[in-house]
Amino acid sequence: MCKSSELATRRQVAVARGVAGKAIYAAQARNAELWDVDGARFVDFTAGIAVTNTGHRHPKVMAAVAKQAEAFTHTCFHVAGDEGYLRLCERLNALLDTGSENKAICLTTGVEAVENAVKIARAATGRPGVVAFGGAFHGRTQLGMALTGKVMPYKKGFGPLPGAIFHAPYPNAFHGISVDEALRGLDTLLTADIAPEEVAAFIIEPVQGEGGFNVTPPAFLKALRERADRHGILLIADEVQGGMARTGRMFSIEHSGVKPDLVTLAKGLAGGFPLSAVVGRADLMDSPHPGGLGGTYAGNPLATAAANAVLDVIEEEGLCERAEHIGRRLKQALTRMAAVVGHEAIGDVRGLGAMVAFELVEAGDPAHPAPALCAEIVAEAERRGLILLSCGTRANVIRLLPALTIEDAILDEGIGLMQDAIRAVLGRVQKAA
Repeated sequence: MCKSSELATRRQVAVARGVAGKAIYAAQARNAELWDVDGARFVDFTAGIAVTNTGHRHPKVMAAVAKQAEAFTHTCFHVAGDEGYLRLCERLNALLDTGSENKAICLTTGVEAVENAVKIARAATGRPGVVAFGGAFHGRTQLGMALTGKVMPYKKGFGPLPGAIFHAPYPNAFHGISVDEALRGLDTLLTADIAPEEVAAFIIEPVQGEGGFNVTPPAFLKALRERADRHGILLIADEVQGGMARTGRMFSIEHSGVKPDLVTLAKGLAGGFPLSAVVGRADLMDSPHPGGLGGTYAGNPLATAAANAVLDVIEEEGLCERAEHIGRRLKQALTRMAAVVGHEAIGDVRGLGAMVAFELVEAGDPAHPAPALCAEIVAEAERRGLILLSCGTRANVIRLLPALTIEDAILDEGIGLMQDAIRAVLGRVQKAA
């Protein structure tokens, strides 16, 4: 029995089945490459789900963490603060344009940032309601699930969920939902389900993550901003997956020109160490009373040291520009494949920067998703040495998240493996038809 099989057996006995995952067990990783416990090498097009944007074990990140570990690993910021936390907040405040002075808090996970953003919005406005959107993913806690716009696998069997959470339609041209239609749905919600003056915040991903890498149209974000201003509602941009240079901007909402009131960050913020943050207008961030925000591990010194190094790497290595370059290469390869006769299953290629996806449908028809085909391509790619992930409300989207530091040779290798996997699977389908 190989080591991977042995670990899979042990996992089945020891780990709760609700924790989904691949049959890959890592032994070592470097930048955009990963080796499993049996010595198999993989090109990693996942970056730990947009976490290692600076690659696995970036030397500057590792050096910063090692230096901090020599001093201390934990005090709890509430007990004894540290300069690393302060410096990170200062830098994030300066990077985000809300049209105002900013303040920030450090936390641990993405959903923790989301929950604290909602707390801040409710404290600032004195209102209970929050409006999220169809296809959204905001985490797996009770409030995170309530905000998430997808039942399986996130919500089923875990209710009842917190109240005062509402969902409006999300604009998705490929799925037949226009910006105007989505706005009509939102306006109907604000007339039929909750009054605007009872809504604390709109929360939206400028690029949906788990929902399928759907890019929110700038016109929709601008309309949200207008409605928020008109009714005294706050606009929260969930940048947990799309932030930290992933889309070619530090924050994905920058593509639209819209200024949010609050932003949630995590994943790529600390290069593989658990850290999240809420950044936003200082007047709003100061609304909760002292002691109302925080957490034991929030802003752990090792993680903030990593995050400060990540910000250095993003600037010094031009990772926003690099994300645009990677995205162009991925989209060009996929667009060429989609144009080939027999590849009509590649129904849509989309994304911003190095946050790219392609949606698989039957015979090119958006109304007929092909989740089985999606799963088969992911599995075939893995057999060939490429790690991919699926997503989407219909489980038929393959997302591509290579490290922004990936070498061109490794990027080309990964693209080639992906193309070979797609051709092999679509070829088998055509033969079976």
